[in-house]
Amino acid sequence: MKTTRTVMLMAVCAGLCSVANTFAADYPVRSIRWIVPYVPAGTTDILARIVGQRLGERMGQTVIIDNRPGAGNNIGTEIAVKSAPDGYTWFLLNPANAINATLYPNLSFNFLNDMAPGAALIRVPNVMTVMRNLPAKSVQEFINYGKANPGKLNFCSGGAGTSVHLSGELFKSMTGINMVHVPYKGSAPCIIDIIAAQNHVIFDNMPGVIGYIRNGDVRALAVTTARRSPQLPDVPTVAETIPGFEASAWFGLAVPKGTPAAIVNRINREVNETLKEPKIMQRLADLGGVSIAGTPAEFWALHAMETEKWAKVVKASGARVQ
Repeated sequence: MKTTRTVMLMAVCAGLCSVANTFAADYPVRSIRWIVPYVPAGTTDILARIVGQRLGERMGQTVIIDNRPGAGNNIGTEIAVKSAPDGYTWFLLNPANAINATLYPNLSFNFLNDMAPGAALIRVPNVMTVMRNLPAKSVQEFINYGKANPGKLNFCSGGAGTSVHLSGELFKSMTGINMVHVPYKGSAPCIIDIIAAQNHVIFDNMPGVIGYIRNGDVRALAVTTARRSPQLPDVPTVAETIPGFEASAWFGLAVPKGTPAAIVNRINREVNETLKEPKIMQRLADLGGVSIAGTPAEFWALHAMETEKWAKVVKASGARVQ
């Protein structure tokens, strides 16, 4: 009897696996929604549109970018968490998802537990960028100006909890200057206000600000990575003035937990192959991005490590958002 039951169970499992594999082989059969938790024209949006268009071409279905800004990216995240785990909802994961785990004490979700890794995309520097007519023309001059004008400098970001925000908090804690944080629903409107001299500085992800730097609309004082960026070779690092300063942004594709493994593997394979294409590589490199393609497990290990790293910065800064 036990043997018969075992055989029957194996047959059922084999049947289910066959159905799952067939479903994955047909995937996708309709358009895919890619939730971007920020307004259009910022780094996350630019990245999703570059990669999403090519993924749609490769997979034979349209990838629709669904911008859902607000609450430091938690609005878009919650929508993704509650979506069906069928492979037709993707989420543009970014450093805010690692930071928010500590910054927001009352979240309705646990990102590491409630979402699943699809594929890592790129890592980019942040750029310390100031309004064009600010007297400070170097990091040290900026520090001196801030100390001479306590509380009069505004640093803006694409939202509380973003790497843009925490890079500014890290800068404050390591220099002792007093700056007022002004959060927006995305970096793009923040940069517009810097151009209009309504804000003084942003530590923005390079893809969202490099065009304005090259056009002379704003001035780059430094990049936040340990080494200078090939895209802005004449711009020093913050660490050249403040030893030990380092911050960067990374991005990836996540899906609701429970998405079939065969579909996750298909997404991962398509993303990794897309990131190898010369035209895509060049477009991302022009924005300052470096591919961090790998397996879903490697991506989730990175996310867990970044969650731990930024928890220390949040706690040291005393930042909290309800």
